[in-house]
Amino acid sequence: MTLFEIMQKNEPYSSSNFDMPQDLQKKAKALCHAYNQTGPDDAERRAEILKELFGDCHPLTFIEPSFHCDYGFNIHTYGLTVINYNVVILDTSPVHIHENAFIAPGVCIACAGHSMDAEQRAQGIGTSAPVVIQKDVWIGANAVICGGVTIGEGSVIGAGSVVTRDIPAGVVAAGSPCRVIRPITEKDRVTPVRPI
Repeated sequence: MTLFEIMQKNEPYSSSNFDMPQDLQKKAKALCHAYNQTGPDDAERRAEILKELFGDCHPLTFIEPSFHCDYGFNIHTYGLTVINYNVVILDTSPVHIHENAFIAPGVCIACAGHSMDAEQRAQGIGTSAPVVIQKDVWIGANAVICGGVTIGEGSVIGAGSVVTRDIPAGVVAAGSPCRVIRPITEKDRVTPVRPI
């Protein structure tokens, strides 16, 4: 099995940074650069770039520049996906973003890591694990989602959180490391103001 095939599996792996597909990373950097140069009214061009960049890109995927990713082919959106300014996705493993995902400014989703052993780290040995964001998830500003994490359906991740382990469905979770604070209940519903 090639490293390219291993990268696309929904399983953790470790590898040498020197073996990673540099040509694919260069292509992703060029596409991200082109995307980040688009104007606010260039919706059609943005959609074209995302379709070329991502492995799966639902038509209701909206990303504000600036956006950066390692490869792009490992990012999959499955419905309405709203990604705000200055988001980074290190997609050395698959990142599955399900419908009605709201990702706030400054979020980092990092499948990639490094060996904990200093000698291996100096030799360029890295780790990677997939990330799953289930449907109806809101990730607050400047949160970090680490590799190997699944965020459960309908959950909210507080701003500035560092998510190092799975978060169950239907909860508010926050902190560093991120922990469940409470369930989301009917009391969390708001009444929108109606213009006259």
